[in-house]
Amino acid sequence: MKKLILLLTTALVFTVSANAQDHGSDSIVLIQSADLQAGKTIPTDVRFVASGQPDEAMLQAISAAGFSVVVDMRAADEERGFDEAKEVERLGMVYVLLPIASADDITLDKAAVLDQILAENQGPVLLHCASGNRVGALYALREKLHGASNDEALAVGKAAGMTRLESVVRERIGEK
Repeated sequence: MKKLILLLTTALVFTVSANAQDHGSDSIVLIQSADLQAGKTIPTDVRFVASGQPDEAMLQAISAAGFSVVVDMRAADEERGFDEAKEVERLGMVYVLLPIASADDITLDKAAVLDQILAENQGPVLLHCASGNRVGALYALREKLHGASNDEALAVGKAAGMTRLESVVRERIGEK
């Protein structure tokens, strides 16, 4: 029994450590609209939140939490269900479209554009695509540009929602 408890405790500590990507003011966490509906709160100690497509309630929640910018990484022709740009601006935030339409757009150059957008906006920022996958992938490349090791960059990308684009990111970070 003691071995089982020790094993479970070790697994829990490892899981928490692996998911706690702390990069100071550049911390990023993945939060979905469903998380907020389930009562999860937006952390106050992170600058960046990654997400899938936010709904109007999520935009209201991030506005109330003091977010200043929403970076939308969906292609312009992707359906959002409402006029997101108009809603973001109505809530007093800045809407930035950085379209990542396909894996071909997951590049170090686009990561540099993202880095510039984030550098120009000092308040908390929501970065989103449809699921978080593109956000995590591009954010991983941004981490690489900032000197992260390949493993560190991939871990941060996964924490931010990267899933099926991991192989693309692995290929791109081999370019640097």
